[in-house]
This record gives sequence, C-alpha cells and structure tokens, in this order.
Amino acid sequence: MTTRMLTALTIAAIFQPPFVQAADKVKVGFITTLSGPQAAPGIEARDGFNLALKLNGGKLGGLPAEILMQDDQINPEAGKQIADRLVKRERVDFLTGIIYSNVMLAVGPVAFDAKTYYISNNAGPSQFAGEGCNPYFFAASWQNDVIHEAPGKFAFDRGFKNVYLLAANYPAGRDAMAGFKRFYTLKPTDEVYTKLGQLDYAAEIAQIRSMKPEAVYFFLPGGMGVNFIKQFVAAGLSKDVTLIATGATSDEDLIKATGDSTIGLFNASHWSADLDNAANRKFVAAFEKEYGRLPTAYASQAYDTALMIDAAVRDVKGKIEDKDAVGRALRAARFQSVRGDFKLGNNHYPIQNYYLRVIGKDSKGRVTNKTIGTVLTNHGDSFAKLCKMK
Repeated sequence: MTTRMLTALTIAAIFQPPFVQAADKVKVGFITTLSGPQAAPGIEARDGFNLALKLNGGKLGGLPAEILMQDDQINPEAGKQIADRLVKRERVDFLTGIIYSNVMLAVGPVAFDAKTYYISNNAGPSQFAGEGCNPYFFAASWQNDVIHEAPGKFAFDRGFKNVYLLAANYPAGRDAMAGFKRFYTLKPTDEVYTKLGQLDYAAEIAQIRSMKPEAVYFFLPGGMGVNFIKQFVAAGLSKDVTLIATGATSDEDLIKATGDSTIGLFNASHWSADLDNAANRKFVAAFEKEYGRLPTAYASQAYDTALMIDAAVRDVKGKIEDKDAVGRALRAARFQSVRGDFKLGNNHYPIQNYYLRVIGKDSKGRVTNKTIGTVLTNHGDSFAKLCKMK
C-alpha cells in the first residue's frame, strides 16, 4: 500500500462519523417531591409517568426502561446531591420529575455540566428560558410566567378593578406574579408573598377582608392551596370575592381535598381532562382505570414527558449516546400530546393554547374542572427572544 493511499485512509478515518451502537436500555432519573404536605403534585407526576411507561410495555423508544425514582423532599441541596449521583454514578440518560423551581434551579447546572438531558414535567423557571437557556433543557410543561398570563388576561378582560395577589415566596411564586401582571395591567390591591410551605393564612385572610377586593389571584401549590381555600371559605369570603388561580393550584388533587368549597373558582391551564382529542381521551380513561381518580395537569405533563422521551429514543433508533441526534429528536417532539397540538420554541419551552376553566359538577355529579373557552392561542413565553439558541 502506497504512502498516498495510507494518507487518504487516515484522512477518511478522521472525518468518518463515529459508530454509535444502540443502547440495550434507557435509564431515567426521576427526582420529585414524594413526602411532606407539598407532595401531592409529585405523586401525580410519578403516577402519570408510570402510566405512560406501563401502556408502552415498560419501554421507551422500544428499549427496556429503568426508572430511578428519588424523593427531593422539596430541598434544593438534596435534589442537587441526588442529581449528581444519578448522572455520575448511575449514568442516567435523562433526568426529569422536579415539581418545584427552587429544586430545578439547583439541579439544572448538574445536568447541563454532565451533558445529560433534563426534560421538565413541571418546573419552568424564567432563568432557563431567556439568556440562561440551555441545549440540555427541554420543558414538556410550561414556562412559569406563562401559565399565569392567561388568568391575568381573564381578570383584566372580565373588568376586575381590585385584585389581591398572593403567592408562595420562591422562584415560581415570583414568576407567577410577574406573569399575571404582564396581562393584568392595573395596579393590584396588594401583592403578598408567604413562606414556602406555610399552612396558616389567618393574617392574609384578615387583610383580604379589610381590603375588600373584587377578586383574589393565588399561587399556592400542594397543601398550601388546600389550606388557603378551606380557610378562605370558612371565613365567608367566597360569597363576595372571586377566586382565580391556575390549573396548577386548582386541579383534581386540590378539588378532592376541598370538595364543594372550590365550586365557582376560575382558573386557566394548558390542559384539562375534558379536552376532546384521542390522546387525551385515552390518557384520562387509562388513568381513571389505573388509579381510580381523575388525573391532574401534573399527571398529564409527566405522561407527556414519558411520550417525549419515548419519541426521541425511537427517532434515534436507540442510539442515545449520540447526544446531538437526541437533541434534534427532542426538539422535533414527534408525539401525540394529551393537550393537542404541541411544539417547542427556540428556547425549548412549549408554544401552546391556554384554556379558561371553572370548577363545577359534571354529568356524574363529580366536582371537577370544566373548560369554558380559550384565553391564549399558540402562546409562547416572553423570554424566548433573549435565548440565543436557534
């Protein structure tokens, strides 16, 4: 063989794309909140993800799936340590599961540094949506602000002049109020932030009584929202003050805990159990059969997250070590979402519809959410323009 031939072969070898063999399984690290009074959303997410996996024969993209379920206890440092172990020792292919944005902000850098894709089934902090967007972060849920823009628009369009704002004091709570005020452009009656995990709202309810607003917009996930509504109704304020929320804080788990107290509460969400599309009908029926209850938005998002991972692994034919190919497949999002049309913006956050719902009784006499209209259509987040990804 001549020197020229050897040189040509050497050059060809340099530019030959590396051979990537299909993996024999997919490992997913699922970090969520499974203990304490704020655990309900995490339990819903776990159940939604597991249902998708069960309906898929225990596989993702045709490969056997190993799910490493971990409890972050709504503790950012615990979440960070768990994520570090999952990416370094367990070498998971994907991370997901986190409900609360304070935990997400701690875990994100661990995933990004390890070049491990994080697919968010809930938390959508603004820090990862704009200049801090990252190719290894994808959201199958929402950007925190946007879910609150829809009720803000509803409150403004309905003509409420005096609205009292109440949120838990953590990143998602601050994003919530920023989102609401982006469309509700009048000055709020007051804007109050409470301790994350607070369960006694006597002081806030006394303030609401004295200020006499037309409406209260609140963002208090999990047990916080349950306690607030119970105390609000017990104080007799529901007779004169309209409650407004998002689907995240007025969903089936909260309805189950508060019952008739929530009837008449307006909220907005990108999903509802009564959305009439084939994927959603299948999901809701299967969830009711499996768990004996209606699903929440938290469950629907985690279900979609599993489908999104499934589609990406399928599209790369199991070659999940090819990170660039997996990223392209995730961006394509070739799966049937339970919310209907689904696509991602340049910052990897969804562009989707947001619906107005009101809590009432369905044909079976169950207290549940009923969709009454579309507030925002094909709506993305305001941070995308700051993201440099294409």
